[in-house]
Amino acid sequence: MSSNVLDLLSLAVTDLGGAPRPGQQKMATAVAEAIEKEHHLAVQAGTGTGKSLAYLIPSIAVAMDSDYPVIVSTATIALQRQLVERDLPRLARALEPELPRPLEFAIQKGRGNYVCLNKVNNAQTDSGVEEAEESLLDPSQLSATGAQVARLHEWAGETEDGDRDNLPQGVSDRAWRQVSVSSRECLGATRCPFGEQCFAERARARAADADVVVTNHALLAIDALVDAPVLPEHDTVIVDEAHELEDRITSVATAELSPTAIAVLAKRAAKLAVSGADAAGDELAEAGDKWTEALKTEAAASTNNDRFGTGIEGRWTGVPEALQVPLAALRDAAWKTNRQVSGIPASEFANDSKKAAERLAVIVATEELNDTCVRILNASRVGEGNSADAEDLLGEDVIWYTADSGARAPKHVVRVAPLSVADLLRQRLFGRNTVILTSATLALGGKFTAMLSRWGLPKSTPTLDAGTPFDARTHGILYVARHLPPPGRDRASDASVDETARLINAAGGRTLGLFSSRRAAEDMAEQLRTVVPYEILLQGEDSMSTLVEKFRKNQSACLFGTLGLWQGVDVPGKSLSLVIIDRIPFPRPDDPLQQARQEAADQRGGSGFMEVAANHAALLMAQGAGRLLRSVDDRGVVAVLDQRLATKRYGSYIRRSMPDFWYTENGDTVRGALRRLVEA
Repeated sequence: MSSNVLDLLSLAVTDLGGAPRPGQQKMATAVAEAIEKEHHLAVQAGTGTGKSLAYLIPSIAVAMDSDYPVIVSTATIALQRQLVERDLPRLARALEPELPRPLEFAIQKGRGNYVCLNKVNNAQTDSGVEEAEESLLDPSQLSATGAQVARLHEWAGETEDGDRDNLPQGVSDRAWRQVSVSSRECLGATRCPFGEQCFAERARARAADADVVVTNHALLAIDALVDAPVLPEHDTVIVDEAHELEDRITSVATAELSPTAIAVLAKRAAKLAVSGADAAGDELAEAGDKWTEALKTEAAASTNNDRFGTGIEGRWTGVPEALQVPLAALRDAAWKTNRQVSGIPASEFANDSKKAAERLAVIVATEELNDTCVRILNASRVGEGNSADAEDLLGEDVIWYTADSGARAPKHVVRVAPLSVADLLRQRLFGRNTVILTSATLALGGKFTAMLSRWGLPKSTPTLDAGTPFDARTHGILYVARHLPPPGRDRASDASVDETARLINAAGGRTLGLFSSRRAAEDMAEQLRTVVPYEILLQGEDSMSTLVEKFRKNQSACLFGTLGLWQGVDVPGKSLSLVIIDRIPFPRPDDPLQQARQEAADQRGGSGFMEVAANHAALLMAQGAGRLLRSVDDRGVVAVLDQRLATKRYGSYIRRSMPDFWYTENGDTVRGALRRLVEA
C-alpha cells in the first residue's frame, strides 16, 4: 500500500499546486505501514509539513479496500471544518481518476450538537426556558436566555443541518439546552414525531455510508466510555491534535454536583405528575436541599477554623464526615426517583411527545446524579481503592469543592474526575483499533515518552518526527529576558512592562501576547495602551474570531490573550513578527487534579513536578512558540519574560520541547532584528 499511497500523494500535491515535501512523504509512508501492519504510531509533524494530507491519503486508500470507514478525530472546530470543507473535497476531486469509486466523507458530532426539532416544537414556556429552570434564574438571566432561545427557534426553521457550530451568532450553554437533547434523552427516530427530519439522525446516516468520518475527541471519548457504539464500526482511528486527547477525555469523564442542577431535576421529576413520580421529585428536592445546606454549613465552619481561610475548598481526600450522610441520602433519592420514573410505562405518553422526551431526560439525569454520588463516596474510601467496580476503566477518582462565584450567591459545586484515563484509552481505544496519533507538539523535552505514558501506550510504541520545512534557527529567535525579576502573582513589574513596550515598539506592533491569566493580560494591556502607539486588541473585548481577523488585517496591531490564543491561532505574514510569553505556564498550584497527578507520580517513585507540571508547561510553550512561523517566509522573535527558562534546571527541558530557534539573552540584538524586519 505504501507505493500506492505515495503515488496518490504525488497526484494530490500536483493537483493542489503544491510541491513535494520530504517530511510529508515520510509521514504518509509511515502511516500507511502502520495501518497495513496494524500497529499504533505517534507522529510529530511541525507546521508546514502537510500532515493532514499525509494521514488522509493513507486513510482514503485503506477505506477504499475496506467495509469500514476511517475515523479522523480532532480537538478543534477549526480543524474539523478545514478537513470537511476544504481538504477532503479537494482530495475527492484530485484523486477521482485513481479511485475505484467516488470518495464519501462526513462529519459526525454528538447528538447534543444538533437542534432537536421535537424539543423546539414543544417549548415548555413562553420565554423558551424550561419552567423548572426558570424559577431558579434571576430576571436578567431569564431575559437574556429567553432572547437567545427565541433566536434559536427561528434559526431551527431555517437551518439545513441544525449544527450548533454553524449558528451565525453564538448562544449560552443554558440557552442551547432548551433546544437540544443528549443521545440518552432522545426518543428515537421511530418514536419521535420529527424522526424523519431529525438533524442528528441525518448526520449519523451520512456517517454510516462514508469512507472517512471526521469527529471530535469528545465523541471519541463517549464511544469508548459507553457500551453501545456511537460512531460507525471501524478499525482505524486517526487522532489529530493528539496533544489534547488526554484533557478532552478527562473532561468528558468529569462530573459535578451542582445545587441548581439538582433543584431543576427535582422539579422536572415532580412535573411528570404520574403516580409516585411527583412524590419522588419532592424527596429528591428535599435531599438536594439538605445536601446543599450541609455543604454550606461545613464550608462556613471549616473556613472559620482554618487560619488560611480556605476551609474545605479545594481537593478532598475524602468526603467530610458531616457530609457523608446527606450525600448518601442524595444518592438514594436520585436512585428512587430514577426507579419511579422508569416505572412509568412509555405508553403513558404515547400521545404526548413532550412528556415522553421529558421522561427519558429525567431517567438519564437521575441515573447520572446517582452515579456521581457513588463516585464521590467511593473515592473517599481510603485504602479500599477509589472505584466502585474493580474493572472500572477510569480507576481512581479525584474530588474537589469550589464555591464558584454566582450572580446572586456562591454556587457550591463538588466535582469528580479520573486521576488517569490511560487504562480507558489502552483498552477501549488502542485495544480495539489501529490508532495514528499526530500533532505539531508531541516530543516533550525532545522525546515522545511523556505523551505515550499519558495515553497508556508502552515506550516501545513506534514514533516518528516528520520535521518541518521551516528552518527555525534561521527564521526565528528565542529571546529570554534573563535580567527581569522572577514573575510574581501580582501586577507585572515595571521592568517587565518596560521590556514589553521596547519590544513592541521595535517590532512596529505586530505582536501576539500570550499570558498565563486573564488578569495578567488585562493588566499589561492597560499599562501599555498609554505608552505604545499601536492598537492593542484584548481577548474578551470581542469574539475570538473577530479579534484574530482584526489582528490579521491590521499589520501594526497587537493581540493579547490567555490560553485560547496559545493554540490554533494561525496568522502568517507580516501581521505577526513577535510572540511575547509572560511566564512559563505551569498549572495553578491549587489545581486539584494536577495536584493529585503530581502526588501519584511521586508515589510511583518518579518526579511529580517534571511528569505533570513541567510537561504541562512544555506542551503549552511549544504550542505558543509555534504561533510564530506559519509559512516558509515568516521571520520573527519569541520573547519569554520569565528568567526561569534560562536559570532553572527544568528550563532546558522546556526549551528542547520548543522549536529550535536561535537562542539569545541579549535584548539589543533582538530589538535590532525586529527593527530590520519592519524595514524589510
